[in-house]
Amino acid sequence: MSEASNPLPVAAWAAGSDAPELREVRIGFIPLTDCASVVMASVLQFDRKHGIRIVLSRESSWAGVRDKLVHGQLDMAHVLYGLVYGLHLGIGGPKQDMAVLMTLNQNGQGLTLSKALAARGAVDAPSLARLLAAEGGAHRFAQTFPTGTHAMWLYYWLASAGIHLQRDASVVTVPPPQMVGHMRIGHIDGFSAGEPWNHCAVLDGVGITAATSQQVWPDHPEKVLGCTASFVDEHPRTARAVTMAVLEASRWIESSAANRQRTAETIAQASYVGTGVAAIGPRLRGDYDNGLGRRWQDAQALKFFDDGAVNFPYLSDGMWFLTQHKRWGLMDEHPDYLAVARRINQIDLYTEAARALGINLPAQPIRRSRLIDGVHWGGADAPAYADAFELQGMPPAALHAA
Repeated sequence: MSEASNPLPVAAWAAGSDAPELREVRIGFIPLTDCASVVMASVLQFDRKHGIRIVLSRESSWAGVRDKLVHGQLDMAHVLYGLVYGLHLGIGGPKQDMAVLMTLNQNGQGLTLSKALAARGAVDAPSLARLLAAEGGAHRFAQTFPTGTHAMWLYYWLASAGIHLQRDASVVTVPPPQMVGHMRIGHIDGFSAGEPWNHCAVLDGVGITAATSQQVWPDHPEKVLGCTASFVDEHPRTARAVTMAVLEASRWIESSAANRQRTAETIAQASYVGTGVAAIGPRLRGDYDNGLGRRWQDAQALKFFDDGAVNFPYLSDGMWFLTQHKRWGLMDEHPDYLAVARRINQIDLYTEAARALGINLPAQPIRRSRLIDGVHWGGADAPAYADAFELQGMPPAALHAA
């Protein structure tokens, strides 16, 4: 990361000709630990510092977030990266030009298997593959939205062990807060979702953590601050002001252990996530318990800032989700991957906001990563990357289950 240069005066955005076009901004969120930076931007009044007031709206499902964004009932949202990209191309919802203002977090999601499966020996992807081969395909796994991040972590993790959902099991869409309840009654055998719901499954004794999303892709992109492209076009100064407020909250959360604790206590309240602090705090600190007696401190747990490395909207991050949408049959043809990412990810706007706050910026809008199966991704030759996976395709019904 290179040091941001020539920081702009923060107060300039809140007054005069640079004042935000709107005074209030309606931002939706799903009750997940990683809504924290959006919530704390409001609670700590970083929004007021930048001339706006964030009006938070707790939503019950990603489909609801999608619909409210498209129809203008929300201005922005804490939203799945892949949902935004899918909408832009007309998959997983009505086609709508979309925008990503910043990445909200990396890591911190989970892949949970039921205690019933664990009792029969399925505690990770390879052992799950052996059990599915022995028992047949009458098993059901849940993700949170067909084009979203959790669906992609689930499919990629299973495929890394040779498990193909179309052949070996089935997939359904379940809103994150309902995952544990569905597992408790035996409706699903496993799920991919954000925290605290994986940890809740462990605490409730109904599930085990078979893997974390950071095992699938270390420092992967997760939620974004998303909106329609028309919102940015019509309210660019408002979009920049919100980005700055959330960036300040992201930096604040990671500035001390006390701030992380206050964050856990705040978002645990009923108006936000609505669980006890015990469900949120440990994994927010990186303290993991898999439900089978293994405990560890995860060096790549949920990140909100990491000196700005988390928040830059890398083009290669957005492109990756498109490669997986193509891989799993959600798109028939290859799009122009780079052109789509350049249209959606608001790099110029983010750069202005980061420089105004003295936050580091990367030298390039592309980054290179190595995933669980050893395959590297760096944004080059996306069609070849998407087509190179041995396991391809997905149950058609999954796209329509949202």
